[in-house]
Amino acid sequence: MKMYLDTSTDTCILRLGDTEYSRTGKYDLAENIFSFIHDKLLEQNADWQDLTEITYYSGPGSFTGLRIGAALVNALADQLRIPLFDHHGQRHQIIIPEYGRPANITPQKK
Repeated sequence: MKMYLDTSTDTCILRLGDTEYSRTGKYDLAENIFSFIHDKLLEQNADWQDLTEITYYSGPGSFTGLRIGAALVNALADQLRIPLFDHHGQRHQIIIPEYGRPANITPQKK
């Protein structure tokens, strides 16, 4: 089963095969993304081992959302030993998020 994931906005988009799911939530993505995906796999009578490849929308978008999603898909693809693609169709060993602009690093507060 092919998986597509987009965590670039407040609405997380997940495709498993031909079925698309969405989940809205800005502040609890890191805490709930893993269980969200697993629950949707179970709805399709599938589990992690049934994934055959992952495509990830690598940006631009939310800095935190892209980092969370990239960490998840990188770990899954590595541990499941399945191909990992960006949204351009290019295969990667690991996904590096494309933020669309340089990081806005603020001065340290004292």
